Amino acid sequence: MNQLYCEAKMAFRADEAAQRGYEQVEAYLVPRPQDADESVRSSSKEALMDIVDEVGPVVDSYPSWHPLVCNHDKRYPEVAPSDRTGYKGLDHTRFFLNGFISCPYSESGKAEQLIESVNALPIHPIAHITAEKLDVTLYNPDATPVLVKCNWERVIGMDGMIPLSIAIPLILEQELPCWRWSELAETWESMRYYLLGSPHGARSSLFVNQETGQAIKKIWNSLIHTGMFGPIKVG
Repeated sequence: MNQLYCEAKMAFRADEAAQRGYEQVEAYLVPRPQDADESVRSSSKEALMDIVDEVGPVVDSYPSWHPLVCNHDKRYPEVAPSDRTGYKGLDHTRFFLNGFISCPYSESGKAEQLIESVNALPIHPIAHITAEKLDVTLYNPDATPVLVKCNWERVIGMDGMIPLSIAIPLILEQELPCWRWSELAETWESMRYYLLGSPHGARSSLFVNQETGQAIKKIWNSLIHTGMFGPIKVG
């Protein structure tokens, strides 16, 4: 009984995670009262809600196969936009399901640098990454907010989540080449952070629903049990 209670208590609830993430991002990106008047802050809140409607809920990190972070050294997967995933000029950045906002100070010239780096990213087979300056005040009146978006060229789920038909080929494209240098196979427990994104539960996240996450887990376990990555890592 105690075990069932603990499992229920620890269950991942996407709606709660999304709401918690939004509240944190609103507190961070909407200028403080001492930096902007109430009309500016109201416009910032409205714009932020529109962005969430467009690019999805706030997230902590991406699956390493997501188009926004997939341009990394395959031996060292990345889960957040950075110079290691092809972006320059990032500052005061927050992430969403299919995009992120970065708010460098205007005088730094980093906004233009970020847009140039996005335009220089390698072509992705099923997504197009774009960057645009936002005509709204976010983070600070002296910042230039830039919205970077992942525009899918395949149909994603009605719930806004990434379907299995997209997630699995992207995962396989990333993970299969690792058999050439891998010495140990990582278990699902150690890989779900990279395969599901965060926040996440045992088999789902804000990127993939329970059904998709369960299928990803089964496929991952099938792969590691072939021995292609070496003995399964223990501990």
